[in-house]
Order: sequence, then C-alpha cells, then structure tokens
Amino acid sequence: MKTYIINTPQLQSIQKRLGGFFAWLICWAMWIYLLTPLVTLTSWMLGDKKLINEMRWFGGYKSLLELLQIYGMSLLVMAGLWLIWIIYRILLTRSVKPSRINTVSDSNICEFYQVKNSELQSCRKAQQITVFYDDHGHIVELKNHIG
Repeated sequence: MKTYIINTPQLQSIQKRLGGFFAWLICWAMWIYLLTPLVTLTSWMLGDKKLINEMRWFGGYKSLLELLQIYGMSLLVMAGLWLIWIIYRILLTRSVKPSRINTVSDSNICEFYQVKNSELQSCRKAQQITVFYDDHGHIVELKNHIG
C-alpha cells in the first residue's frame, strides 16, 4: 500500500496552527508531570541528598503508589470512554443509509481542478505524477513520468 502525504503547512489557518501548538504543549506538560514522581523516587533511591527532603515532603514511595493508582484509574476511564466512542461510531455508521452515488465525468474533474482534458488523460496513463501547487493550493502544473 502506498500512502501519499501532502505536506503543506502553509495552507493551514492560524487557528489550526495554534490549536496544534497548544495540543503539543499540553501533551508535553502532561508527560513531564507524569515522569516527575518517578525521577524524584529514582534519585531518592540512589541517595541524592538534594531530593530527599522533597521525597519526604511528598510522603515517600507511598504517595507514588497512590499517584500510580490515580494514573491507572485515569487510563481505565479514558480507555472506557474510547471504547464507548468506537461502539457509538460503529452503531452510527450502521444506521446511516448510504447516499446515492454520484457519477463524476472527466469534464467535471477538469472543471473542478482547472486542468485540461488532455493533461488528465496523459496523467492517467502515467505511473508517476508530480503536481505543482501555487501558494493558494491551486494546481499550477502537472508533470507525468511515463515509465
């Protein structure tokens, strides 16, 4: 199976870019928050004098076990919600009737993508095609590589 990825981040809106950045930031903050007790416990077990007071203040390994229980329950809740979502989506797709299949002609494709019919036919015969876009995402040039 060949996967085709069009990497054009310049076509994303500012809202999508900021949303992606904040999701990235939240995920890293959660990851660091989850690793902090393990780092503290490891350094405490290795005898680091700087973090012994912090480990005592947090309650030692007992508080770590309590945190691990909270993390485990959180993961179980998230997995349960994920499974409920999957089942809901499966049931939703079964109940939705498929729409009428619209046939699309070559002239409709050429009109939509603003290409010539001769270019479309030559690209269909080619095994590899390079598509060049402008800054607005419109097709500028099609280059086919017949092999």
